[in-house]
Amino acid sequence: MELHQLRYFCAVARHGTFTRAAAAQRVAQPSLSQQILKLENELGARLFDRLPKSARLTAFGRAFLPRAERILNEVSDARTQMLEMAGQEKGELLVGAIPTIAPYLLPRLLADFSREHPAVVVRVTEDITPALVARLEDGTVDVAIVALPVPAENLRVMELFEEPIFAVLPADHRLVRRQTIRMEELKGDPFLLLKEGHCFRESMIAACRSARMRPNVIFESGQFATILAMVSAGMGVSAVPAMAVEEGAGRRYVRVAGARAGRRIGAAVGRHRFETRAMRAFLAHLKQIK
Repeated sequence: MELHQLRYFCAVARHGTFTRAAAAQRVAQPSLSQQILKLENELGARLFDRLPKSARLTAFGRAFLPRAERILNEVSDARTQMLEMAGQEKGELLVGAIPTIAPYLLPRLLADFSREHPAVVVRVTEDITPALVARLEDGTVDVAIVALPVPAENLRVMELFEEPIFAVLPADHRLVRRQTIRMEELKGDPFLLLKEGHCFRESMIAACRSARMRPNVIFESGQFATILAMVSAGMGVSAVPAMAVEEGAGRRYVRVAGARAGRRIGAAVGRHRFETRAMRAFLAHLKQIK
């Protein structure tokens, strides 16, 4: 069993096809396929069902995947620790962020970090909180930037900052001239919210419950940009965190007051993950966010 075979196996599992996995690994597809076939022969089990346009993990493949990832992570950690002993701040840093943070916070944050630490290669993945927590636990993400709280049994969590929540109202809404509003004042309005799975949606549902109201949800989207456009068109009201406030024709923002009128942003790392110089530098950089 060779390490490159494990890398190819994990790549196919991640990308869903041999073609995309080969491209990601920068290897010819026949060579990648041959190496996975050799791995299957050595293990005595088929790892993938080869479908016409995809590769699907078999029961054996699903059982083998976390072990293969663990082996690759151990090798990566060992290599990193050797660099640490040599006093080199370099290597690769895998950063995850939820969709309601990534497009607003990461561009400037990562640009500044890269200027200060040019020898560190930062790779970014965007996903919802449960997926990022799972990737922190299995070691395929080094640092995740998420909304708090998160399940912290196997994580170390550092709070970074708190930001207010703003109601997004059509320009002709009855409350646009207010300085602040409370969630209960939007009772009966049609609501536009993020889809299920997004933690900000859950925060807004909780805020509505706290205000003893049930939002009349008429539209759901995976992106704030779509929701903001729908508010501008007069379809209903919504809410966004401060970092997602984007001025535009047809809509106004009013700060939400009350017990659940803000969200806390934090960084999470695996509790037992070896903390490299690059990770320490990145976490220190995060603490400077204002």
